[in-house]
Amino acid sequence: MPDEHETLGGRLPLLDPQTLSAEQRKVYDLLNETMLPWADISGFQSKTEGGRLIGPFNPILFSPGISRAFIQLQVDEAKYTTLSERVRQVVILTVGAVWQSDYERYAHAAVARKAGISEEAIRTLSAGGLPDELDASEKLAQRYTRQLSTEHRVDDALYRDAEQAFGHEGLVNLAYLAGIYHLVCGLLSSFEIPVPA
Repeated sequence: MPDEHETLGGRLPLLDPQTLSAEQRKVYDLLNETMLPWADISGFQSKTEGGRLIGPFNPILFSPGISRAFIQLQVDEAKYTTLSERVRQVVILTVGAVWQSDYERYAHAAVARKAGISEEAIRTLSAGGLPDELDASEKLAQRYTRQLSTEHRVDDALYRDAEQAFGHEGLVNLAYLAGIYHLVCGLLSSFEIPVPA
C-alpha cells in the first residue's frame, strides 16, 4: 500500500525539505513565512508531519524562480485588495467549482468558514451554485466570476452592475484574484493533487 508521500503529490513526488536545492529552499522558507501559517490558522493541511508540502505548495517548489513572484503576487493581492474577505472567498470557491478542484475547494471551504460563510453556502458555491443567503455584492461576485471563468467574457448588464458595486479598482482586483486561483487550480489539476485524508 503506498504511503502518503507517494499519493499526496499526485503525479509529482513530494519533495523532501532536506534535499531541496538552494533556490527551492528559499521558496520553501518563503512559503513557511507566508502561506503555510495562513493555512494552519485557516484550518487546512498544507504539509505532512515530516514537513513535505502538499496541495499547490509542492509543485511551486519545482519552479522556484517563477514561484517567488507568484507567492509575492498572492501576498500582495491579500494585502492590497479592496474586496472583502467574504467576497474573496466567494470568488475563490467559484473558480474552484469551475475547475472541479477538490483540494482548492477543501482548503477554501476552511477559509470561507473563518470568513463567516455558512456550511450550506460553501457547499452550494463549491458545486457551482449561487447561495440565496449571500448579500448582493457577494452574489454579483459569484455571477461575474462564473461568467468570466466559463464564457471568458462578461456581458454588459452584469459588468455595469458589478462596476457599480465594486468600482474599477474592485473589478481589477476581482480579475487578479480569479486569475490567481485559475493558476492554482491549473497546478492542482495538472498534477492530479488529491485532498489529504
